[in-house]
Parts: sequence; structure tokens; C-alpha cells
Amino acid sequence: MITVYQIEFATPEYDESVALRYEVLRKPLGLEYSPEQLSAEWSDIHLAAFDAWGKMIGILLLSPLDKQEVKMRQVAVAPEQQGRGVGAALVAASEEIARSLEFKKMTLHAREAAAPFYLRLGYQTVGDQFEEVSIPHYKMEKML
Repeated sequence: MITVYQIEFATPEYDESVALRYEVLRKPLGLEYSPEQLSAEWSDIHLAAFDAWGKMIGILLLSPLDKQEVKMRQVAVAPEQQGRGVGAALVAASEEIARSLEFKKMTLHAREAAAPFYLRLGYQTVGDQFEEVSIPHYKMEKML
């Protein structure tokens, strides 16, 4: 069972989400989060996935770009939970929230390895591959 709900910035759950994102997204690349990067997340929407025992197993952030478009970012699923529907549950919840807030388009920068996952969920690539945080990415989008 996977439960997804919004967590608040600067709470113990937020700190747990930063630790999960660090382990999955940054540590393998030898990168850290700067205090400025984290403080800029105060206005983002933070969605976390939890297992049946209440353990955080995934996280996703939504950053509004304007009144029509929101960017999905910092999607991380605990390694032992990958391939079990956690990411799909987070994306579905994020799309529902984005629609409820009247956003019309979701965009994201997908790591090359994650692009097939987003394609299965109805996202399309936009433009050519590019490098971000030292690895190949694709810009992807989906109309809501």
C-alpha cells in the first residue's frame, strides 16, 4: 500500500525528504545541496509517498513556473522500492494537484534513464538531449 500526501517545508518530514533525495539523486553524482537551493524550495509543493508502516519511500516537488505551467522536479524513490509503483503514484498525485490548482501543463527534466518511465505516463520529449548535473536529460511535458 502506497499513500501520497503533501508535506510542509522546514518540518521533520521535509528533512527526511531531503535525505532521501540526497541518497538517490545527489550522492551518486558526488553532489550536495546548498543552503540556497534548499531555502528556495519553501514555495514548492512537496509530495511524499509512504509505505504501509509510514516510512517515506518517495518524494516529488512541484515548482510553479507561471499561472499555466508547473515543473515537476526532484523525483526520488527509495532504491528498494523502485519498480513497485511508487513513482507512478507520485506522478498521478502531482497531476491531480496541478489540475486542481488550474495548471494546464506539467514540464520536467528527466534523466536519460528515467525518460521511458515518463513516456509510459503520457509525457513527450521536447527538443534535444542536454546535460544537467553532469548527466544527460530530456525536457518533457504533458498537457493536463
